[in-house]
Amino acid sequence: MTQTESPVPEKHGIPVAFVALDAALLGFDKLYSYAVYTDWGSRLRPGMRAAVPFGMGNRRRIAMVLSVKTVDPSELPENMELKPIAALLDEEPVLTPELLHIVEWLHENTFCTWYDAVRAVLPGGLQLRLEERYILLPRPVGVSLNKEEENLYHLLEIAQTDSEKDQLLKADNDAKKKKMLDALVNKGCLISMTESRQLVQDKTQKTVRLTDAFLADETQFSPTEKQCRVIRVLRECSSMTAKECAYQAGTTELVIKNLVKSGIAEYREIELLRVPRDAKPTCSPDDTVLSEQQQAAYDAAAETILAKKAAAFLLYGVTGSGKTAVFEKLISLTRKQGRTVLLLIPEISLTPQVVRYFESRFGNEVALIHSGLSLAQRMDTDKLIRRGEVGIVIGTRSAVFAPLPDLGLVILDEEGEHSYKSEQSPRYHAADVAKARCKYNGATLILASATPSLESRYLAERGVYKMLRLTQRYNQAPLPKVDIIDMNTERMNGNTSEFSCALADALRDNLHRGEQSILLLNRRGYHTLLQCTKCYEPVYCPNCTVPMTYHKANGSLLCHYCGHVQPPVTACPKCGNPGLRQMGFGTQKLEESIAELLPNARILRMDADTTMTRTSYEKGFMAFANGEYDILCGTQMIGKGLDFPNVTLVGVLSVDKALYAGDFRSYERTFSLVTQVVGRGGRGKRPGRAILQTFMPEHYVLTLAAAQDYDRFYSEEIALRRALMFPPICDICVIGFASVREDLAIRASLRFSEMLTQAVKESGLKLPLRVLGPVAASYGRLNGKFRRRLLVKCKNTAEMRALIRGVLVQAYADKAFMNVSLFADMNGDCGV
Repeated sequence: MTQTESPVPEKHGIPVAFVALDAALLGFDKLYSYAVYTDWGSRLRPGMRAAVPFGMGNRRRIAMVLSVKTVDPSELPENMELKPIAALLDEEPVLTPELLHIVEWLHENTFCTWYDAVRAVLPGGLQLRLEERYILLPRPVGVSLNKEEENLYHLLEIAQTDSEKDQLLKADNDAKKKKMLDALVNKGCLISMTESRQLVQDKTQKTVRLTDAFLADETQFSPTEKQCRVIRVLRECSSMTAKECAYQAGTTELVIKNLVKSGIAEYREIELLRVPRDAKPTCSPDDTVLSEQQQAAYDAAAETILAKKAAAFLLYGVTGSGKTAVFEKLISLTRKQGRTVLLLIPEISLTPQVVRYFESRFGNEVALIHSGLSLAQRMDTDKLIRRGEVGIVIGTRSAVFAPLPDLGLVILDEEGEHSYKSEQSPRYHAADVAKARCKYNGATLILASATPSLESRYLAERGVYKMLRLTQRYNQAPLPKVDIIDMNTERMNGNTSEFSCALADALRDNLHRGEQSILLLNRRGYHTLLQCTKCYEPVYCPNCTVPMTYHKANGSLLCHYCGHVQPPVTACPKCGNPGLRQMGFGTQKLEESIAELLPNARILRMDADTTMTRTSYEKGFMAFANGEYDILCGTQMIGKGLDFPNVTLVGVLSVDKALYAGDFRSYERTFSLVTQVVGRGGRGKRPGRAILQTFMPEHYVLTLAAAQDYDRFYSEEIALRRALMFPPICDICVIGFASVREDLAIRASLRFSEMLTQAVKESGLKLPLRVLGPVAASYGRLNGKFRRRLLVKCKNTAEMRALIRGVLVQAYADKAFMNVSLFADMNGDCGV
């Protein structure tokens, strides 16, 4: 803790820090003001963290300083005395001015608290834990203590060890003990100190090297024969660990210690990074040759990059059209200007292939950020970015906050993917944050996909984005031929297996030719549910209104939402009937069925159950790319962004259920998934083929996806959205309620609807507004909590957000919302 005098007013006012307070609830969320010690004036800057006293008990809390201003005392409320900041926790700002701007943007646009926004932006690994310590002082003369204080002080005096004292001085969550300790501080018997501890520490290694004094004039020293051997080793290797040096010199470490004592050598700590830094470029972006369409797209974006002018482009290109080559050339242009680049991808599973591609062009300029990395790895990456050793960051959604200086280009690949939308506070979309960063930096934004979101295509039609098209595959390769198989006919012909006759024959032919196949089934597990043969009730998770999935690998029933695991039941939990039938099939059963159909095939399954380690994605996809497997089967993680030239057959086993997922975007997501996975085939020299199995062969979403006809799908879907008034025609704010008691969730949702209606009347807003619900969510109970939804069709304006935030703040003070958690999400998922 930094200890100084009390705050002293400056000549023209009082220096005041405005801070975001950790753990402040939405009802109490605001920027709190604290007085600044005058000798901190040159040190304290926005973006630094501080420990501040809060509440009646002045408990220390972590706060982020967002601004520091000089305030005239006359502007403060009468009799108001600002509390001083207790301690500075950072030597330098951990948030740049741009990221502080993004904090304000998140707070304004996502209904989050100030510190929720700070936590989202703060680089991983830099989190702090605040600890309050007390130090025992001699008892001042004439100070009287009550009985409890006397007993505690006596125990502290007779404590034999520091650990005993520390244990006695721990308050933890004991309010009575904390009050007693504070009383002893006020009476001068203890000193209170606030200390911060970073959760992740730098990693260093102790090494030995020759001193500059020895290298400058060796004649001053008289080393022994053994020491001379060590000196020879250190001359060759510059520095190394004492253990390695002793081994190489054939001596003991004692010889090295004596060298250090004599001034010939010295120890020093060197930094060890926990991220790989051994990438070397194997080819140049200048060697990449673009097609005519690619060149046109490049030229349009390059113009704004060179002008350093904020602009947004929608790059629509069919699967295999070479969007990555356009990215490569644009990244190279941006780096030649000395500006930095951010490339976002939707899935962690895509990172190994993408990083490998760009490292082969840009070497160690490339860094990776995603939630699968350890906090230590994320901290080291942040360190490299701040030191300017990294100019290109590739990552998933959270990488949008990478502290890259002078950002010149942001690319969102597969921009229509829902994984770019955060489902936790702050509920932001990466594309919206990217637009805010591009506007701040005068940077270019590229939104790219073979199946752009309807919102992006709509904005492109209105001129907000400039549309760039790649309508042909690179090198004129044809799109895969798609056959739709009616599974109703297969069942009528007696085929009850997971594979249609056409798919089974195609798999055999592909295996015989030595070509690879991909099979998509977007369901994990073995059987998707167990159903009673009498009452037809599925076996539900005890915490959720979700059927349990049977996993053969561990012989258990598993809930894919809350993670509950239990042994298989032997009777229906509802009626007691012992007759249970297994229904549906997931990727585990699919893998088993492929092995039965093709005993000689080498099968790789990729789903959430087989990719739990940090390296499992890279190892699996690398092995498939190297030809170690014949068939890749899995969930949607294998469906997008991957490039395997030897894949000539793609099979989609079942996507019918996805069409009715309870959300207005279900058609769009199904079309995107089918289109993208079909596009994994035929990306090499040989043409590709895809087989789509369905019980609804006439459904227009599936027929258009099979035809790869995005333009017609957009026309159909936007007409439907316009008729029903769904985004992008309007905006939807989802208000969510959850409670362990269903009656409380219902009461709170109804009360909120009343409060919102009243707030709209009182505000006098003339904005269009329509309230739907409240109703139960698609899954009415998850993780032990009953869930309700209220949908507000509106326009996403500052006035509307302010109105909804105001009602949320009122709700926190209303008794109807006790034991109920609630959130607001603009343009979030409506049916989850």
